Amino acid sequence: MSDLPPPADLPPNGAPNGQPQGPLVVNLQYVKDLSFEVPGAPEIYTTLREQPRIDVALDVQARALQDGGNVFEVTLQIRCDAKTSDGATAFIAELAYAGLFTVNVQPDVLEPVLLVECPRLLFPFARNILSDVTRDGGFMPVALTPIDFVALWQSRRAQGGMPEGTMLS
Repeated sequence: MSDLPPPADLPPNGAPNGQPQGPLVVNLQYVKDLSFEVPGAPEIYTTLREQPRIDVALDVQARALQDGGNVFEVTLQIRCDAKTSDGATAFIAELAYAGLFTVNVQPDVLEPVLLVECPRLLFPFARNILSDVTRDGGFMPVALTPIDFVALWQSRRAQGGMPEGTMLS
């Protein structure tokens, strides 16, 4: 995806309409991508006798919208794969939920703000969307447990750097 300019109502510094701003401002939240698939439909609905096992993968990505700017897009990517006891795919749900954030912090704390605080703010909304889409898809709603984004960030830092796909520029 190409680099996008900030929304028209945000000046380059990210402050809407010249209003004073704090260290972290949520400018906008949105569904960037959403996919829900039931490859075995309609048979899966008549043969499924127990709740499928659900594997969840999560990733956080952050990128600056302008070089040297303080407006960032942070994307929380979640994938849920549901399998039956015999290994058949019940459903696949993928969500990329993003937010535009104005961040006014020192450079040494920028990374944890973008990779811990921003996804922490996005998570409840993403969780709700996944719950609704799986319920509307004919299954029990997926209720993701809270994520410890601090531990996730620290674990990935200990493994040799920032999370895969994360871009800070």
